[in-house]
Amino acid sequence: MKKGRVTITDIARELNIAPSTVSRALNNHPAIKKETKEAVKELAQQLDYQPNFLALSLLRKKSNTIGVVVPEITSHFFSAIITGIQDVIANSEYNIMICLTNESFEEEVVVIKKLLKMQVDGVLVSPASGTKEFDHFRALQKNGIPVVVFDRDCPGLEADKVLVDDYAGAFQAVEYLIKSGCKKIAHLGGPPNLSTTKHRLQGFLDALKSGNMSICEEHIAYVQGFSHEDGLEPAMTLLSSSNPPDAIFAMNDNIAISAMHVARKLGYNIPEDISIVGFDDEPHSSFFRPSLSTVWQPVYSLGMLSARIVLQRLKEDDVQRPFREEVFKPELVIRGSSR
Repeated sequence: MKKGRVTITDIARELNIAPSTVSRALNNHPAIKKETKEAVKELAQQLDYQPNFLALSLLRKKSNTIGVVVPEITSHFFSAIITGIQDVIANSEYNIMICLTNESFEEEVVVIKKLLKMQVDGVLVSPASGTKEFDHFRALQKNGIPVVVFDRDCPGLEADKVLVDDYAGAFQAVEYLIKSGCKKIAHLGGPPNLSTTKHRLQGFLDALKSGNMSICEEHIAYVQGFSHEDGLEPAMTLLSSSNPPDAIFAMNDNIAISAMHVARKLGYNIPEDISIVGFDDEPHSSFFRPSLSTVWQPVYSLGMLSARIVLQRLKEDDVQRPFREEVFKPELVIRGSSR
């Protein structure tokens, strides 16, 4: 027997039968004798034979693989979503392939083209912050590959979508800050192109209007990314100005924690001098002192539902079924960083 990967041909040669007979025996074909099936399976086990799923996918025109495209996996947010996806997919016939775009539209296009060439059966995608057009997603759909968009919306793209009501979460957070006595509320927003950024900004603005609060343009700043480092300079600009805010509603928890760091550096007491509220409810947020008030969103459920929807699409013959748009409601979590 040759060294290396054992093939059906190797088993057939050892047993002096045709490779097609080995293949049918391994798949319990009724035309193959019981004795032959047992001999084939016993030898396959002895030789540690592993099916070539790539060859099978080419033969069946089905890869049994679902692509999961995300901007990054270092944060709890996306890792929790992927866990939710995996926990659902694990109970199916499919595997998942995780692909990173590093928040780059160009990398996202390359990733989608690769998944298309690999004949994946479905794609779950959270678009990169630089994504403004969606022809690469439509290319998947034109090839019969269902696409489920999660977390970040793709306005104008007809597809199944699983989102969070970012507007409601932002409105709730800012409304709370107003009721707690804050008079000058600032917003540290995300990359302007993102749907989540736009919806949270609109929730912020509408909450101010609802509370008869004036909108100060200099109290609205944007970050270029979502890490702690990305929030430092914008927070410093806000808090060191001649008209500093007495509250900050941040795009996510990392940016909120950056604002807390800058506030302490400038001598602010939290929450006596300034209240700070984040978004996401990352696990580490409750361990800071003071602990971070934030907006919780059900990220694990977001992943689970996205996976269930793509599996349902793959089971259905009627591809004309209307697309689903499911929206989860977030919840405000009040801790020590706000009044």
